[in-house]
Amino acid sequence: MLTAEEALESLKKGNQRFVKGETNHQRLLTHHERALMADTQEPFAIILGCSDSRVPAEMVFDQGLGDLFVIRVAGNIVAPSQVGSVEFAAESFGCPIVIVLGHTHCGAIESTIEALCNPDQAPSANLMSIVNRVRPSVEILMQTELKDDLKKLSCHAVRSNVFASVNQLRHGSAVLENLISQGKLKVIGAEYSLETGEVTFFDF
Repeated sequence: MLTAEEALESLKKGNQRFVKGETNHQRLLTHHERALMADTQEPFAIILGCSDSRVPAEMVFDQGLGDLFVIRVAGNIVAPSQVGSVEFAAESFGCPIVIVLGHTHCGAIESTIEALCNPDQAPSANLMSIVNRVRPSVEILMQTELKDDLKKLSCHAVRSNVFASVNQLRHGSAVLENLISQGKLKVIGAEYSLETGEVTFFDF
């Protein structure tokens, strides 16, 4: 099993290959190779990312089948089911690192801004369940000068939302807190650029 630092380095190198168009995992697995993986899995990293169709984690990090345990939900939010999924992967497979992966031009962020700017035109109750989890990351920014520039507000809100999700995973689960305190797990944030394909990792 890789250390958190080794896993992060593998993800960084994979993203560099993706950006350069020099991916290692374009070929399809043979029937025999797939069959060998049927009884077990050994992912080396957990990715909590957005459902956006333009941000498939395996491609972004140039990893193959079975390499990543990927959880995707609009706005890369942290709700109980996502926490449980991370707990499962961390405990069952010994994954040493969790990456909360946000991205530029996130629809969940933009929907939240729109809902806050137009409270009389609220989206469906189901969509509001996502908006309400993103809301704290946006509301605090709307109290600054960013409220006058929605494009800049959206850019800052993407990162603010990533930070919030990282904080929730670090401090909202006794299981994850225990693994982190033992040095067995790291949770960090990152942002994927739709324009360049590059992933920026946040050190905080």
